[in-house]
Amino acid sequence: MSDFERDTSENPAHWEAVEEATELLNEERYIDALRLLKEVVQADPKNGYAFYFSGMALFECGEIQPARDAYRACLRVYPKHLGARIGLAHAERQLGNTREAIKEALIALEQAPHDGDALYAAGIAYHARGEKTSARRYLQAFLETRPELEVKIEVDHILEQMSDSANDAS
Repeated sequence: MSDFERDTSENPAHWEAVEEATELLNEERYIDALRLLKEVVQADPKNGYAFYFSGMALFECGEIQPARDAYRACLRVYPKHLGARIGLAHAERQLGNTREAIKEALIALEQAPHDGDALYAAGIAYHARGEKTSARRYLQAFLETRPELEVKIEVDHILEQMSDSANDAS
């Protein structure tokens, strides 16, 4: 059972409070979901799920800094929430904070060493920082998790570009 699932079972009221918003997220109705999640946070500022799903919605809307803040808020309530940790790594990378992105991705990997999303976050963060050896290691490990085709193609392309640039330097 993942940390997220365990948190769900330990906090059924928190989960129930965000269920409608998660349906809206599944329908890609991010603004509507954010309105509901704001109400949940106002009613219960200790509902980490509301912060986590707010982070997801904000990230999808391109509001990266507020997404980062929402993921951090989730982690204050649920320090082991893997999804929030990975979301935070991606937000930090998008904001140009590659050192923080790597740090968060590595914390996620400490929690879940073979988690594909955590491996991807680490690989992409190292790539953004220009650390090709580490990027290659994590991205290749990510590919071993058999990701969805779209992401696999993206990672294959990144690895190919890194190989091409290494060959150009020789």
